[in-house]
Order: sequence, then structure tokens, then C-alpha cells
Amino acid sequence: MSALHDVDEYGVTNYKTRYLAMMGMIIIYIIIAIGAALVLQFEQANPDANIHTYGEAFWVLIMASSTIGFGDYYPTTAGGYVVVTAMFYIGVGMMGYIGALIASKIMGFSDTNVKNRELRRQNAQILEQISQLTAELKKRNS
Repeated sequence: MSALHDVDEYGVTNYKTRYLAMMGMIIIYIIIAIGAALVLQFEQANPDANIHTYGEAFWVLIMASSTIGFGDYYPTTAGGYVVVTAMFYIGVGMMGYIGALIASKIMGFSDTNVKNRELRRQNAQILEQISQLTAELKKRNS
């Protein structure tokens, strides 16, 4: 048994919610870190830019990914706009994913792993009954 996942009796790997949320956060912050370097590079070329440090660029992308966008810092170049826009779309998806994981864990009313195991168990029983009936029919027809 791993700290990151469980394997059920059917061999299906079920990753733990904490692991999935942690991986989601790591991925989004790696994307923000790379994007912030790009935004800073684009903005440093513009004398009218209001983003002057890596921290400010990082802040802009955090605000874009969370859809808050305070407006205290904003891109002024086409390259900056492209990176911030891309971060908005990536962030909406990633933050929504992490929020859904947390909500699912808190609510817990739709644990699909349990439902899937029950369906697999029922399918196994049905297949066993079909095999028995087929064997019985073959015996009668012989």
C-alpha cells in the first residue's frame, strides 16, 4: 500500500485526494513561475511597463490564475497579454480542479471509487451467473 494511492481488489489505482490536490498546486505554481519569467522579460522591454520585478510578475499571474485580478499590476505588451491570458485559462481549469477535489472530500457524497467497486462486484456476479447458465444449457443440449 502506497502513501499516494490505494489499489482495490480489482487492481484499480485510486489516488488519494491530498496527493492529487498537492500535485495540482505544484503544477500550477511551476507554470506561474515560468510564466512570470516570461512576463518580466516582455515587460522589461517597455518603458511604460508597471511590472518591474519577478515578484510583481508572479503576483500578476497568481491574480490571473485565480481570476481575481486586482489591477495593481498589469501587462502593457502583447507578449505580456498573451502570457497573462493563457494563465487565466490555465488557472481557471487548475483552480477549479483543486476546488472540486476539496469540495468532493468535504461533501463526500459521491465517492465514485465505492460506486465503481460495487458495479465491478455486480458485474462479476452477473458474469458468473451467465457462465453457470451457459454450462447448464450446454449440459442439457448434449
